[in-house]
Amino acid sequence: MHKPVMLDEMLGWLEPKQGGVYIDGTFGAGGYARAILRAADCRVFAIDRDPSTKNFAEELEHDFPNRFVWLLGNFADMCALAAMHGVQDVDGIVLDLGVSSMQIDTPARGFSFRRDGPLDMRMSGQGMSAGDVISQASEDELADIFYYYGEEKAARRIARAVAAARAVEPITRTHQLADIIRRVVGRKPQKTDAATRSFQGLRIYVNQEIDAVKNGLKAAENLLAPGGRLVVVTFHSLEDRLVKRFTHSRCGKLGESSRHAPTRRAEAEVPRFFLPRPEKRTATDAEIAANPRARSATMRMMTRGMSI
Repeated sequence: MHKPVMLDEMLGWLEPKQGGVYIDGTFGAGGYARAILRAADCRVFAIDRDPSTKNFAEELEHDFPNRFVWLLGNFADMCALAAMHGVQDVDGIVLDLGVSSMQIDTPARGFSFRRDGPLDMRMSGQGMSAGDVISQASEDELADIFYYYGEEKAARRIARAVAAARAVEPITRTHQLADIIRRVVGRKPQKTDAATRSFQGLRIYVNQEIDAVKNGLKAAENLLAPGGRLVVVTFHSLEDRLVKRFTHSRCGKLGESSRHAPTRRAEAEVPRFFLPRPEKRTATDAEIAANPRARSATMRMMTRGMSI
């Protein structure tokens, strides 16, 4: 059963209101969208690039007629998707970034190293798969993927091992790749599996998640009405740094300019968002105990300024 992380905290910040319009940019199994619809007599436009989430959307369409709309697409394109339904601005946006529990828990999707499946990892089911990347990318390209997107220190050694292994036989399964990585990194007792970072990097690369986050935050900035609220949940430091940089740049918290960085003050002069205190939250011990996925979650919140 999918459990959306920090659900109460999300609702507490978003404060859904009667007649409001909201976007759940990463619909998944619909936990956030359902909670928003229950909290107030409002409308929710839910976006997801994964066609399989339509099954969950049909439940909400039935339970909340004329108040819920599901849109197949990338949240980075939320402005255009909303405009297709005559929506020019909204009162709140929620983004729960990364891979969903249901994707990880489906071996055939190829996201998890814990259950064997084809090396796929495509959220939309379209484009180049993880298996294509592993078979076609150069050793240097693989090392960059593991290092920059997975923040894996042993990236170069892992890439070398993958290149050597694929020369012997094709690497087409998640367990194949995970075993190669573990042999390089080792199986020392630790909280996370040795394959975690490399699988993360590969998934982010396949789905172009970094570009989606950057463009999605800009889209949210343009789509939120004055006073509108944004909630972003991240699950690893790479995403969280992107969101933090965005929020600080838009809230005038970039710091003082200097002769070495003369553009920083200009970029921060007009705050477009305002941050609460504290500006981020993490899950409680009780929630982590009930939902281990919440352990790595960070929620950042901000309010759209009254003028640009």
